[in-house]
Amino acid sequence: MAKEHIIKSRTIFEGRVVNLRIDTVKLDDAHTYEREIIQHAGAVALVPLDENGDVLLVRQYRAGAQQELLELPAGGLEPGEGREECARRELQEEIGFYPEKLEKLGSFWVAASYTTESITIYLASVLRPARLQPDKDERIDVVRMPFAEALQSALTNQIEDSKTLIGLMWAARHLGKLK
Repeated sequence: MAKEHIIKSRTIFEGRVVNLRIDTVKLDDAHTYEREIIQHAGAVALVPLDENGDVLLVRQYRAGAQQELLELPAGGLEPGEGREECARRELQEEIGFYPEKLEKLGSFWVAASYTTESITIYLASVLRPARLQPDKDERIDVVRMPFAEALQSALTNQIEDSKTLIGLMWAARHLGKLK
């Protein structure tokens, strides 16, 4: 497989969450092409399990989907912040719990053809109450449900968010509930 070589890159938009750049790339056949790349610092998502084995999800309106979605708690990395540090912060901001135990389940590229965003999924357990100030622009409802019910909702397309689908499947495999 031939690697693309970036011969020119220019930023055309700088935002709060993402930047957009245009890369001119040269392929091994000497032709050049343009790639539109959304730059994102990366994110984490958590599968938080309480002492009863219930999962805590969040329901919030998502502008891109133009509807409320049921999702895993998640958030983007701040400058200089490590992924585990981000995971602990986001869980406190979104559902009001600090995870004493974090287990990395894996990472995935959101859409590698046009964005640099990678999401790391953690299983969070041994939760203790701890609230950090939520983001001012977020309106979040916490939804607690049996893990098996959440998994069934993912398998029957009642949950449509990609990080949540992946996270629930990885957690089910990790917990021996999916083969």
